[in-house]
Amino acid sequence: MNQLEQLESEACEDGIEIVDYTFENPNIKGLYCDGVVGISNNLENSTQKRCILAEEMGHHHTSNGNILTMSSASNRQQEHRARIWGYQKLIDLDSIIAAYENHCTNFYETAEFLNVTEQFLTDTINAYMHKYGCYIKHKNYIIEFGYNSVGVIKNIND
Repeated sequence: MNQLEQLESEACEDGIEIVDYTFENPNIKGLYCDGVVGISNNLENSTQKRCILAEEMGHHHTSNGNILTMSSASNRQQEHRARIWGYQKLIDLDSIIAAYENHCTNFYETAEFLNVTEQFLTDTINAYMHKYGCYIKHKNYIIEFGYNSVGVIKNIND
């Protein structure tokens, strides 16, 4: 089972139905409503689908009501929470360390290793920088966050 299929299986276990959908607006990649996730059938690959599904699952777990308009601060907060949920689902701190340990040296390699898009990786790193600041000590590593960059240092003194 590949990583997309694993995520789809988890969504099913959470009571989420996933349907491929042709949205009239090509900018819409996914949409969550009442236990159903619509995923655009115009996405280029399974990696994109996985990233969109993670965020829409985030809506299932963190949002309530209609948040289609971003004019409300509450709706923007719910959108943000859903994105953070998706980021943490697909790229936790251990995943960043695993990419480092597997000799990923740039965003392209890291995104490919983690099976996410480069944009999803960038957004995740920027969210983590906002949450943790410039760095965090995790296990025996130091993870450094910058805008659109991440560095990992193995701390041998611990």
